[in-house]
Amino acid sequence: MTIRPASDRSLLVVFGDRICAQAHARVVHLTGGLAGARGVLNLHPAYASVLIDFDPRRHTHAQMESLVRQCLDLPDPPDPLPRTIEIPVQFGGESGPDLEDVARHTGLAPQRVVELFTAPRYVVYFVGFSTCFPYLGGLIPELATPRLSAPRRHVPAGSVAIGGSQAGVYPLASPGGWRLIGRTSLRLFDPQAAPPPLVRMGDQVRFVAEARR
Repeated sequence: MTIRPASDRSLLVVFGDRICAQAHARVVHLTGGLAGARGVLNLHPAYASVLIDFDPRRHTHAQMESLVRQCLDLPDPPDPLPRTIEIPVQFGGESGPDLEDVARHTGLAPQRVVELFTAPRYVVYFVGFSTCFPYLGGLIPELATPRLSAPRRHVPAGSVAIGGSQAGVYPLASPGGWRLIGRTSLRLFDPQAAPPPLVRMGDQVRFVAEARR
């Protein structure tokens, strides 16, 4: 673990340089332990790190580092049973314009790409980039495909994508450079829902292939 200042009012805690369950567990532990702590303004968890924004009128960097270490020394709370969210997806065609490119890159048939993509249960490592975008761990290594050399200006909401060794779903229409292999009609962000995000850090996601309409 390394702890270093990221600005005059933020601290970056890094648990390693790999996407793995052990680092994720420590991210969850620290994020949960600091949530609501006095002087902590915001928490930004990632795959293996947490960026902590704090009120410099209440804490120095050294005091925040001490608070982080105290939090990590506490026993892990009991793990809640993870929720599993099933996401129906139409793969290929207009819904997944990059499926053929992923197939060519991996040397697999498009249908085999879909079979492998829908096989695992993915873990929501964290949510970020745009509103409620879930970064998913668990992509089968054979499906890893580089991002586009130039991002699209418009990616439709619900697009299911591969970016390198990661998988994700665009909750809202936005620019993006990941490979689009399908689309879901499920709303991952609904301002009228309580809470608005459908998925949260620690959830499991299972993709289910739908027949094309």
